Amino acid sequence: MNAEFSLDRKPPTAPRDEAELPRNDTPPLRTVTSEELFRGAQEIVIVHSGSFYRLKITRQGKLILNK
Repeated sequence: MNAEFSLDRKPPTAPRDEAELPRNDTPPLRTVTSEELFRGAQEIVIVHSGSFYRLKITRQGKLILNK
């Protein structure tokens, strides 16, 4: 019988040494709030590689990106 994954059973994990864990040498990602980005507007234009993209805040407060 083949072993199958079950939602009620966790997959086996092997113990790991700290030396085996990946190092995070990358700097933290720059974070920008939507308030900083939009500065009171509901829509902005982003230029990327010569193309224009519209980033819009919807009435429900979600973000939509269109080319």
